[in-house]
Amino acid sequence: MAGSSMNSRREFLKKTLVGGAGIMALNAIPHEVFAKNDMVKITILHTNDVHSHIDPFPDNDPKFAGLGGVVRRAALVKKIRSEERNVLLLDAGDVFQGTPYFNMYGGELEFKLMSMMGYDASTIGNHDFDNGLDGLVKQLPHANFPFINCNYDFSDTPMNGKTIPHKIFLKEDIKIGVFGIGIELEGLVDKRMSGNTRYLDPVQKAAEAAHYLKHDQKCDLIICLSHLGYKYESKKISDVELAKHSKNIDVIIGAHTHTFLNTPLSFPNLDNKEVLVAQVGWAGIRLGRIDYVFEKKSKKKAVEGHSIKISKKSIAI
Repeated sequence: MAGSSMNSRREFLKKTLVGGAGIMALNAIPHEVFAKNDMVKITILHTNDVHSHIDPFPDNDPKFAGLGGVVRRAALVKKIRSEERNVLLLDAGDVFQGTPYFNMYGGELEFKLMSMMGYDASTIGNHDFDNGLDGLVKQLPHANFPFINCNYDFSDTPMNGKTIPHKIFLKEDIKIGVFGIGIELEGLVDKRMSGNTRYLDPVQKAAEAAHYLKHDQKCDLIICLSHLGYKYESKKISDVELAKHSKNIDVIIGAHTHTFLNTPLSFPNLDNKEVLVAQVGWAGIRLGRIDYVFEKKSKKKAVEGHSIKISKKSIAI
């Protein structure tokens, strides 16, 4: 019987876990598979374009009544961490600008709160330049997490050496590579604010970073933190276009366009493998969640994702 059970489990994994192009919902995997300790679950939580929204929207707001709020988000993150062993908390930029908190404290409060919530990494959005490079540098000591970007050359600016191009996280022998990509600043950010920051081609830099993480560092999962925007009617580079022109990237966590995606969407890359694209609107109204499950030996994976509305009911989920 034991041998029969083992064979059936292996057969199930062979049929359902992602080996290349397909993506399988986790709720189709029987609980006994997890119980046998053959698998590792990785939970990715993500935000974007929070824009200094510390408090919830008022209950009489016409669009977002009672939604959001850092205290509620922190409680939800804490609850998920109590339930899952391997959690990453990431942000895709535009932490700054949008409420009087930023006008008064210049980003100090935002970074302190993100640090208290245990963010693992963030990338840089165009509004994070709104107090200039000196203003951004001034607030960095309040962030105990790294800022990841590989297509802004800060070498001739006060931000030189203040960012990293990528970071690898190890969760139960699963290597997770994270890199960051930013939007072109010209036309969005006043030159006085961005200084001598050089914008490098995001498709090329993403390809280089993903190749390095996949083939040199042997990462099992590669995440792009992107502040490019979900998609455009023009040919402007976006998350959707980056996904289609990429190799080696598993998921793009996006920002900038304030796009509410209830679940991540899937696009084929240059190798006809699926790339997930996720984004959860703006103002801290939602928390994104993507769960990957890996078979320990083969490193094949299954995935599902959704966004969670931040409200009074959030911590009861």
